[in-house]
Amino acid sequence: MAARKNTSRKKRLMKKTRQNQPVPAWVIIRTSRKVRTNPKRRLWRRSDVRVG
Repeated sequence: MAARKNTSRKKRLMKKTRQNQPVPAWVIIRTSRKVRTNPKRRLWRRSDVRVG
């Protein structure tokens, strides 16, 4: 990837980074373990990020 990224692309990448985090522990406790996994979780090597 290019070292110089435009701001709009960088913002989209930051959003994808935030989405890639696991479910917080307090959410698991609050939902009494009904919500455990994040369905939007992805591995950097397995799937490509479509940000343009």
